[in-house]
Amino acid sequence: MEEIYAKFVSQKISKTRWRPLPPGSLQTAETFATGSWDNEENYVSLWSIGDFGNLDSDGGFEGDHQLLCDIRHHGDIMDLQTLSVNQQWTTAHYHTGPGSPSYSSAPCTGIVCNNPEIVTVGEDGRINLFRADHKEAVRTIVWEVHFHPSNPDHLFTCSEDGSLWHWDASTDVPEKSLLFHQGGRTSTFLSHSISNQANVHQSVISSWLSTDPAKDRIEITSLLPSRTLSVNSLDVLGPCLVCGTDAEAIYVTRHLFS
Repeated sequence: MEEIYAKFVSQKISKTRWRPLPPGSLQTAETFATGSWDNEENYVSLWSIGDFGNLDSDGGFEGDHQLLCDIRHHGDIMDLQTLSVNQQWTTAHYHTGPGSPSYSSAPCTGIVCNNPEIVTVGEDGRINLFRADHKEAVRTIVWEVHFHPSNPDHLFTCSEDGSLWHWDASTDVPEKSLLFHQGGRTSTFLSHSISNQANVHQSVISSWLSTDPAKDRIEITSLLPSRTLSVNSLDVLGPCLVCGTDAEAIYVTRHLFS
């Protein structure tokens, strides 16, 4: 007989239901729901399990029931209906641009819920506002991040606050005092030390990961003469940059590195 694993949840459990599998599926059930009763506060909870045979880094079983989410319920939970997907957003976060397939997926790195609103943030630089009853995002905050295609020591970002910035991590950035003024090409320098890392030959390491204190500066330059409405998109090619804004203006420069 196989072992049975227990998890104490400090609630009296009234109902449990597995998430159904598609007909003919060879997968093993991994997700289930529980309901509680006779507690000061009752919850409907969603749980996931994995491979019971493997140990994690803390010595616990990876297959131990992991709480995915829960919601408070007024009164006792006396029954649970079929557990199924009500809504999903498969392209909530994605990468685009040269060298990337259109709408290639990007990791979602954070999520917060306040029923029915759901807010997500991802590695693509987007913040999305969803509603559980809407198939599309209610609002997306329109940032873009681009490495220079032939010189990845240079990074360019635009934001809803009207900023368009050039981030320079090249090794020839001079030593200067911290300084920043809005508009023009005035710059600031930020330290990005990473301590206690293995010594890696500087000819193969990215400037963004450099541990050499003598090269430990990032120069940030504001490329627009003054703040405008949201800068929605940018693109970089050679010494040329183009961006578009909600101020009904298109900005172009052909002298990024002059």
